[in-house]
Amino acid sequence: LVTITPFFFFFLLVFESLAALSLKSLGWTMDNHWSPEINQCVMIAAPHTSNWDALYARLALKAMAVPVRITIKDSYMRFPFGPFIRAMGGIGINRRPKQAGEERPSMVQVMTDLFAQHPKLVMLVTPEGTRARREHWKSGFYHVAINAGVPIALSYLDYQKKTVGVGKIIYPTGNMEQDMREIMQFYADISPKFPELFSLDTRYLP
Repeated sequence: LVTITPFFFFFLLVFESLAALSLKSLGWTMDNHWSPEINQCVMIAAPHTSNWDALYARLALKAMAVPVRITIKDSYMRFPFGPFIRAMGGIGINRRPKQAGEERPSMVQVMTDLFAQHPKLVMLVTPEGTRARREHWKSGFYHVAINAGVPIALSYLDYQKKTVGVGKIIYPTGNMEQDMREIMQFYADISPKFPELFSLDTRYLP
């Protein structure tokens, strides 16, 4: 889930209206390995060490015409936040039991169900979970991809090269250790804004 403010969404909406030009004016170049033939996928956003990451990533995805969606608590979808969030691709998450006495569904199950409900869904996730250094990534995104039968897109921001975009598409095999090692190998060469706040998942390093 993400933390939002009305100012944040208004700021992004203004810049997104001229996404490619905005990125260029800020000195960034795009790496576009996105395929418009992909209707559904889980998209990783990493590294995540600064609030600026969201701006550059959103501009790049907008410029590449990636219809990305962001999951957020459904309570935020009501006025006054709702219009801003929907305009930015927000999609509500409801984990309340459907009937009294039922167990609360897991986040993985609820997110997996979204793919059954939306034929076109690119779900953006931040598996680091926080801008603080985290040596174990949240693995829910992988289980969602497996359960929903969708690929995993690797989006990134490299502050040293000033390159942002989608660098690779992975089709998970079900061998989590193998697939996660491939993901870690990709992000190993990416330079975050604050390197001291970023870590690969140490469980899947060689």
